[in-house]
Amino acid sequence: MAQVVAPQVTRRKVGAIADGAFKVLLAAVYIAGAAPLGRLLGTPAWLMVVSGVALLIGGGIEIGYTRSRSMRTYTRLMVTYDSGWVLTGLVGALMTWQGGSAGGEVWIGYQTAAPIAFAALLIAAKSAQIASV
Repeated sequence: MAQVVAPQVTRRKVGAIADGAFKVLLAAVYIAGAAPLGRLLGTPAWLMVVSGVALLIGGGIEIGYTRSRSMRTYTRLMVTYDSGWVLTGLVGALMTWQGGSAGGEVWIGYQTAAPIAFAALLIAAKSAQIASV
């Protein structure tokens, strides 16, 4: 009798999907609240919208590739992405604390570029099926 083997859903895979879903949710917030969030962060509304679109694309690709990319690749990319997120948040806060006005732009700028870089690296990574053979 033939058995159907279902793909294993691991904690890492759930984490990767949740990370992508968080980016999609954050994208919706950025796009819907571009003007008030832009004023709060000292960034132009257009940059909030562009950042939202980048997050939407990045999060969607992240969710879409969970079946075909290794969780090791995902983990490395997520750690790198989140480390940069924290660092640019700290740099932005430091700039603001010192009286500068570009702290929000630094942080939102990172959130515009990083999801696209994450998605590009994920797309370029070897398929999990190829890597495991």
